[in-house]
Amino acid sequence: MPSAAERTRTLVQSTCSAVLLVPGSVRAPQELLMPLAREVTPEGDVLLVFPADAPPVRAATHAQDDELQAVLEITDVAPVAVPHRIRGRAWLSGWLTQVPERAEPGRMALRLEVGEISVDDLWGSEKVEPDAFAAAAADPLVEHEAELLQHLHAGHGDQVRLLGSLLGERAGLASTERAVPLALDRFGLRIRFTGDGRCFDARFDFPEPVRGVTDLRRAMHQLFTAAAD
Repeated sequence: MPSAAERTRTLVQSTCSAVLLVPGSVRAPQELLMPLAREVTPEGDVLLVFPADAPPVRAATHAQDDELQAVLEITDVAPVAVPHRIRGRAWLSGWLTQVPERAEPGRMALRLEVGEISVDDLWGSEKVEPDAFAAAAADPLVEHEAELLQHLHAGHGDQVRLLGSLLGERAGLASTERAVPLALDRFGLRIRFTGDGRCFDARFDFPEPVRGVTDLRRAMHQLFTAAAD
């Protein structure tokens, strides 16, 4: 399974929505607290790009040499319609400073030096050490996950549901239950089964971790073949 550090790094480098909470901006409209772009430096800091007049930029400007604490909150929502659609959240708290050398016309880059990290997702709730976050790599499927899940749901719904046969008789799947692909990473596919008054997730691991989309096609074919036998 992916480590908590890897899962958090994947969330930060994904297209999940995020807001930066800093003192004085609590009452600002949420869209003004959403970075236009974000990236992780080799040291594990998070660079955030905002419009030059955004509340976080103003707060960092007024703080100058003082330590300005901030929290980056990331919310991961499933890219397909499914009950309980929020898949997870991550919080990265630390100290915010401006990065003038990365500024562009009308935009300013801010650096979040991360001190504390926590993640609460489909795998559970965990704390993450900043050093582990810095050393972790994002999942290789992160850029394609949303598109892949939507494709599986729209084009391979019958095959996805057939994977329920791999759960054995104990699962007791009824013909009226829906199977929705919920999450995908290099280790496997998670499906949410709903209907008949219940909702549960099942994890289908790949024979070995995939390194990209080409490996994924082979791994999915193996899963579908196993379910069809």
